[in-house]
Amino acid sequence: MDPAVLAWLLAQLGPATNTADLQTRYARLGTARAVALEVLSERRAKLLADPLQLTVNGVVTMDQSNNLTGLERQIAFVEAAAAPDEAAGGDALVIAPLQRAHHWRR
Repeated sequence: MDPAVLAWLLAQLGPATNTADLQTRYARLGTARAVALEVLSERRAKLLADPLQLTVNGVVTMDQSNNLTGLERQIAFVEAAAAPDEAAGGDALVIAPLQRAHHWRR
């Protein structure tokens, strides 16, 4: 993973994100977008595993709904954004099978 990819990942996931973990994920997944989406999806799943709202009358109220909304927006942004390790300008790698050339006789 080059420095531009790491910088992009930290910008999407926050500067406190473990860079060794990002390196490992990048080696396994192969793209910055896949790494970012995996980390964000795990964060979202963790929020959904616990109640989003908790109220202890007269003591405390906790509401994680806005955090969930923010994560969902960030996931949508990463899905639509261009990552630095992707082809620029909409170029795509196309793999086509080669066929034997036909020699036409006159």
